[in-house]
Amino acid sequence: MIHHESVCGFIFSSPFIIGFLLFTILPMLYSLYISFTDFKITAAPLWIGLTNYIRMFTGDPQFLKSIAVTLYFVLVSVPLKLAFALIVAYLLTRKNRLDGFYRSVYYLPSLIGGSVAVTLVWKELFATKGVVNNFLSLFGLKTVFWLGDPAYAMWVLVLLTVWQFGSSMIIFAAGLKQIPVTYYESAQIDGASQLQQFFRITLPCLSPVILFNLVMQTISGFMNFTQAFIISKGTGGPMDSTLFYALYLYKRAFNYFEMGYASAMAWILLIMIAIVTALIFKTSDQWVFYESKEEK
Repeated sequence: MIHHESVCGFIFSSPFIIGFLLFTILPMLYSLYISFTDFKITAAPLWIGLTNYIRMFTGDPQFLKSIAVTLYFVLVSVPLKLAFALIVAYLLTRKNRLDGFYRSVYYLPSLIGGSVAVTLVWKELFATKGVVNNFLSLFGLKTVFWLGDPAYAMWVLVLLTVWQFGSSMIIFAAGLKQIPVTYYESAQIDGASQLQQFFRITLPCLSPVILFNLVMQTISGFMNFTQAFIISKGTGGPMDSTLFYALYLYKRAFNYFEMGYASAMAWILLIMIAIVTALIFKTSDQWVFYESKEEK
């Protein structure tokens, strides 16, 4: 017998369930199907089996290049972003005379956000005659072709990502406020310095939050698209130095209309993210501290 409460629960949750099935599960299943086809949009999908997947690893150098570029971006930008967010969060939660300054440093990128407009501004800042080069000229330094040199183009995107640290910082700040003050009081009585307190108390107690931010920012890094698309004008240049995986997937889908191949790339991206996420969770037992486990 179905209870009245159960019926009400199904009714109120039905919009989400229907939306999830129609706009998430069904498109994913269709994407999986067309990943095994040659689908050019203008014609019906033609079943070709594993050809798209074999082509990626054996006949498409740009595919492998996009993986290398994305992995490099994730390995560099994610640790820097988390470190910067943690430092700012730590300073914000400590009472000192520079509280106002630290809050301004935080609120500026958070209020502006990671929009297209911000990326366009960033592009102008690092242009050949942009603000950054004008500042360097004050010290007699040569003009740097930030967006035209493969050695620097990636770092422009890394700096933009690190600058947009607001969401991670909020989570870190919330985690820091949950650490009992008695831990620090006991450490001060024992004569521990601020640096010792940070590494012996703050980081271990904050490690579950670090794990959460690490996973979320890693997934976000693998799916990075907007900044690279705008700054490189959709090419992934110079010399494919900013050819992120998501950008290359977009090019295959909407520049070359290879929807089957792009769908196969999307599923490979899902597998890569799943593997990296699983590795992070697997290694977390070595560095994440849970107080509940210690009590047991």
